[in-house]
Amino acid sequence: MERACALPRVMIAAPHGRSGKTVVVAGLLRALRNRGVEVQPFKKGPDYIDPGWHSVAAGRCSRNLDCFFMDAGAIRSVLVGASAGAQIALVEGAMGLFDGSDLAGSSSSAEVAKQTATPVILVLDVTRMTRTAAALVRGCMDFDPDVNVVGVILNRVHGTRHEARLREAIEHYCGIPVVGIIPEDERLCLGDRHLGLVSSAEVETADSFVESVASVIEEHVDLDVLLQLAASAPALEHTAPLFPSVGAPSRESVERVKIAVVRDEAFNFYYEENLQALEQAGARLEYVDSLADPALPTDACGIYIGGGFPEVFARELQANASFRESVRSGIENGMAGWAECGGLMYLARTLRTGGSSFDMAGVFAFDVQMEAERQGHGYVVATTCANHPWLSAGIVLKGHEHHHSHVVDAADDLTFSLVDRRGCGIVDKRDGVCRNRCVAGYVHVNALASPQWAPGFVAAARAYETRGTG
Repeated sequence: MERACALPRVMIAAPHGRSGKTVVVAGLLRALRNRGVEVQPFKKGPDYIDPGWHSVAAGRCSRNLDCFFMDAGAIRSVLVGASAGAQIALVEGAMGLFDGSDLAGSSSSAEVAKQTATPVILVLDVTRMTRTAAALVRGCMDFDPDVNVVGVILNRVHGTRHEARLREAIEHYCGIPVVGIIPEDERLCLGDRHLGLVSSAEVETADSFVESVASVIEEHVDLDVLLQLAASAPALEHTAPLFPSVGAPSRESVERVKIAVVRDEAFNFYYEENLQALEQAGARLEYVDSLADPALPTDACGIYIGGGFPEVFARELQANASFRESVRSGIENGMAGWAECGGLMYLARTLRTGGSSFDMAGVFAFDVQMEAERQGHGYVVATTCANHPWLSAGIVLKGHEHHHSHVVDAADDLTFSLVDRRGCGIVDKRDGVCRNRCVAGYVHVNALASPQWAPGFVAAARAYETRGTG
């Protein structure tokens, strides 16, 4: 049964990527928080880095909203469910407002805005632009009448004369408020690399950086107008919070089985839904540090290694030989495992990057080579085959891939458990190389779109826990 929820909300989007959305959103989140406003952040699309900055800024875990992984009802349920206790929801768009994976823009930020009736404020990079800014804003307003563009934040404004011309043109031709005028400011500069912005987990001064950005936002953005525009969003029709439950035991019905989740500076790409799905399926998660911990917990029955930047921390990963050995021996002994992208790289023999080679865990008989060019990017639809150690053949898993590495010098007898209907995989659209109960590949699975994944993983961990007792 659907119910209505009065949730003030707004999407911060842009006509194109690299407009400064993420830094602006981080500043808005912290500025609102500094006002005493409880704000829940969201990110459109398969993204881990931007939500990490959101979480630092808002003090609440940012969540993903994605039309490829979720239908409209699921998106609305996640939006409402994650916003419990918040006074406003702030959604950051991805790429350009109307950019999607097909001509119809079915996976675009605009589609999320439409499905959730969320008003949109555009962040517009106005470098070397005056009156044309109004044409861009007007085009976004008229391109799809079901997308409600209600305001604009002008970014990288060069002086008061530039500001006056921009404001006059937009308010005259577009009839919507200029919510903010943000100048070029070194306090807004944040480094990036091949996957986007530098991860917040790697920046020791992340909190102070966000606070500095917030001070710029507080000076140059009218937060009262932003709150008014968010309050204009209509009540949101939604069902009860949706979550995977295929084959999942209730929380009380079984004793939980421990799965170690590697979460540190090198590995920190995890969908929050995946972690919750594992807990719902009966897992007890324990977070471990591959850079600092001497070994996995002795009672761990599974290991989950997400993506990240192992190439940046390759020397430190190599130096922690005892942890690598505990991972290798655990998997060799039958511990359940799931490793995604960076996790796959960690389970290789070596990681080659920057002209050097570094020893990894050595679970699989291949090496991994980093490249300057992107090796895989986009949504993934994979089907399990008979080789999968803990999922039946024919199950469809959905996720995404984004990597600059590829497997080299692989043994001829590798066993693959996934076939990509969409995506690149490890080689020739094959992914999910497996050993005993461990599966590793380039796909970042999404548990909401792959409801059998978490129960299967937990069942494999439980099988390892109870080995030899029957």
